[in-house]
Amino acid sequence: MPDSGQIVDLDINMLQPNPLQPRALITPDSLRDLAASIKETGILEPLVVAKTPAGYQIVAGERRWRAAKLVGLSIIPVIIRETTARGMLEMALVENVQREDLNPLERAQAFERLIE
Repeated sequence: MPDSGQIVDLDINMLQPNPLQPRALITPDSLRDLAASIKETGILEPLVVAKTPAGYQIVAGERRWRAAKLVGLSIIPVIIRETTARGMLEMALVENVQREDLNPLERAQAFERLIE
């Protein structure tokens, strides 16, 4: 499949974790929380993967992949990118560094809007 930037659905077992993943610690609690969210609402943001001779390696979204496996998904949405090992590390790092979690006030306001 070419690097089209389009979302495609792949068999979850075709994906492999990235050995260069900058996030070294994925806590069981955060994984269970994410799994519960995926079970309820699905995967809202596709994973980014790179084609390798052995299948597809996850560039961004390893937590989503692990959580999806926990809830028994067999198909997962991905965006396929053509890249090098260095490019994979750069994309994974940027994806993790650029993400800014909501502060407690923003989270509370968002939940309040959800309840209304």
